[in-house]
Parts: sequence; C-alpha cells; structure tokens
Amino acid sequence: MEAMFNRRQFVRLSFASLGALAGSKLALSSVRRPLGIQLYSVREQVEYDLPGVLAALHQIGYKEVELYWNIYEHPAAELRRMLEDYDLRAPSGHFDYEGLADKLDYAQALGLQYVICPMLPKDLWNTLDGFKRAADQFNRWGEQVHRRGMNFGFHNHNYEFHRFGDITGFDTLLEHTDPKLVALEMDCYWITQAGEDPLQMLTKHGGRIAMLHLKDRKAGFPFSQSLDQSAEHFTEVGSGTIGWRAILIAAEKHHVRHLFVEQDSGDRPPLDSARISYQNLQSLL
Repeated sequence: MEAMFNRRQFVRLSFASLGALAGSKLALSSVRRPLGIQLYSVREQVEYDLPGVLAALHQIGYKEVELYWNIYEHPAAELRRMLEDYDLRAPSGHFDYEGLADKLDYAQALGLQYVICPMLPKDLWNTLDGFKRAADQFNRWGEQVHRRGMNFGFHNHNYEFHRFGDITGFDTLLEHTDPKLVALEMDCYWITQAGEDPLQMLTKHGGRIAMLHLKDRKAGFPFSQSLDQSAEHFTEVGSGTIGWRAILIAAEKHHVRHLFVEQDSGDRPPLDSARISYQNLQSLL
C-alpha cells in the first residue's frame, strides 16, 4: 500500500499539473467532451480522503468522475455536495451485479445518467446459458433504470471473449439484450487484452457504446481471456500500445458520450498516473 497521501502533496501535484498543462498542444476546453476518470483508479486514497482526491483531480483538469461501489457509503446528498465543491460531475456509476436493483433509488438521488454493471458473477462466466441469464437480467434492470429517467449499461473485461464454439460471451450479451435498454461501456484495455481490436469494436457496435474506459497496455505480453493477475499489464494512457488517436476519432464519429481514464494498478502512485494520462491525452484530443 502506498504512503498516505496528504494535503501538502495535493498542493504540489496541483502546481505541477498546471505547469504541465500550460505546455499542452491543446487545451481541454477545445474538446467537445470533458475528460473524466473512474475513481477506482485512486481507490486507496479515496477511502481515507475523498475530498482531497477530488481536489487533486480537479486541479489536474478532470471535469467528470465515474463513481464506484466503495464510495456509496456516503449519503447521496453529501456525495453530490462534495462533487459540486470541486466543480466535478458524475454522469455514471458502477454498481455490483448482486444487489444492483436495491441501489437504483440511490443512483437516482445522485443524479446519475448511467447505471453500469461492471462485472458478472463468476458462476455465469463459463457457459453460454450463464451469459444469456445475465442478458435477461440486464434487460429487466434496463427497464427499471429507464423508468427512473436513467440509462443502464455494462462494462466489459476480457473473460466475456472466451469462445463457446463460434460465439463469445460478449456476442451473447449483445445479441440477447435490447439496445434501447442496455448500452455498453467499452473498456479499451480489456478489449485489447482479449485479443480484439477496440477500433473495430467501435465501428461494429458504435451505436451501443455510450462510454469508453481509456487505459493503456504495455507491450510484450500475451493476450488472454482469463481475468487474473497474469492479464494485468496496465500503463498510463498514451504510454502503451493502444492506438488512441484513431479510437478517439471513431468515438467522436459514433457520438460516444463520456470518456473515463482508468488504471487498475501501475508502477507509479495513482494520482501521478492520472496526471500523466491526462497530459498525454491533450495531444490526442
């Protein structure tokens, strides 16, 4: 675990970030969609100083955050107030498969536009029937979410691309869900790690892809459809092997609504990685 991140470090990070941004090729204000970050990327810091982390992310330049399960211990009104204090918006949140329906009133109170299921229970990964059952559940949740004025979607990893003959679990989820009820938050890293091409996915499924997770992949590692530590080769966006410029152009073409940087783990302190990804993206957006 990293050393505790204190307020003095936040101030140093803020000045470093502002200085770096002054030399960026493009200002974020010129980008049509504000850049966001999934707060899971900074989860260790979030758990003991959420306001401090929000302050640091705001100073880096992020305009949006995507919420995740450990933050939901805060009452909705309190969490909304914290976000407003640092001029951050939360259009989306991840909610665990188990108990998701019980969180819909809370999601609505947060003012979320998207309720995202980030992962299926492991007992559904190994058969097509498991993915079909998940698809049926997604359709039901999609109806409930839409009645509350929000949108529902799911976030991919690499395990969905295991093949069952000529079809993958990912194909099954898309084929058995109603596009009007179930959107896709496409994680470009996990698509790549599975041996697929995120640009081709955007071209094929662009109409269903509402949001992207932007995280990069180190070179020299094998592809896989197994979700375990051997599949984790994360690096800062723009520092790895994924061709971001073409992906971002395609995302614009297909009207992808939100872009969230995410890095599950890495070689640097998470807020340093968040700053590097932000800066690298300025030359691409």
